[in-house]
Amino acid sequence: MQHYSYKAINADGILINDIIEGEDINAVHVYLSSRGLYILNVKKASRVFHNLQNRYESRKLKRNDFIEFTNNLSVMLRAGIPLFTALGDMITSIENKYFQKTIADIKYQVEMGVGFSDAIESHKNVFPDILIRLVRVGEETGRLEKSLSDTADHLQKIEDLSQAIKRALMYPVFAIATTTGALIFWLAFVLPKMVVTMKEMGVKLPLITKILIHVSDFTHGYWYLIPIFLLFIFASIKILKKLSKVKYYLDLLKIKMPIIKLVVYNKLLALFSEQLRILIMAGLTIDRAFDIVADVIGNEVFRKAILKSKDSIITGSRLSSALREHKL
Repeated sequence: MQHYSYKAINADGILINDIIEGEDINAVHVYLSSRGLYILNVKKASRVFHNLQNRYESRKLKRNDFIEFTNNLSVMLRAGIPLFTALGDMITSIENKYFQKTIADIKYQVEMGVGFSDAIESHKNVFPDILIRLVRVGEETGRLEKSLSDTADHLQKIEDLSQAIKRALMYPVFAIATTTGALIFWLAFVLPKMVVTMKEMGVKLPLITKILIHVSDFTHGYWYLIPIFLLFIFASIKILKKLSKVKYYLDLLKIKMPIIKLVVYNKLLALFSEQLRILIMAGLTIDRAFDIVADVIGNEVFRKAILKSKDSIITGSRLSSALREHKL
């Protein structure tokens, strides 16, 4: 099977630029035409480049985009508008072109008989995992419109929490950045002049001062290595985070690091409480709710504590006792 990139216009007048697999270019033309698309161009393409492009474009989406989507869709479903029609009406009101294309594909899948949650899950690189899970629960219970409304409320609370945390961290981050900048400036420009003066006076320098002088000489002579070193550290952490053991210790560091530990820990605790609340309200059993929260919490330390708490609850412990035992 070959990969082909294509440009086409769908029934809603939306320009679609995507990649598809096909035996040959003729098979791709037949398939796209069967979807009711007006084909503009089809050519061989690199799947790697397309994946990188999609990842970049999906990062442009903000949490507010999903809040607006779930809230508007819930309102339309409550008004008695069929899901397929509601999705079609929403496409033209979405400003983000990538999100617009995603909703157009979901609409097509629903038209072909695919379940709404399955259609959304096919774009799991776009939608938050908790949104996909809640939509599936809504479909299973026959309360999709309420599930979407609850999802919008949940995402709004998470957005408010994130903004509050950003405001709380703004001063510490600014203070650390300013102090670091001042230290680098002092080592690179001020200390060398002081050293010259002290040498001319014949002052005997203590060990700590000599160490600072060596650091200053390195900073002044090899300053260009500092950003390279920082970039190397950043890239190494990004790669090593894929190893579960490394990610565990990095996540542990986040909730133990001075200054930010209380903010990070309380954020995770608030996320855990809010996600557990919304899932139990949706009608899930507590063990299934714990499994889902463990998957979406985003911190290995909390994930393991949540799963251990779930095991304790299953074996007969009270919820409060299980959470206290595993420090949640």
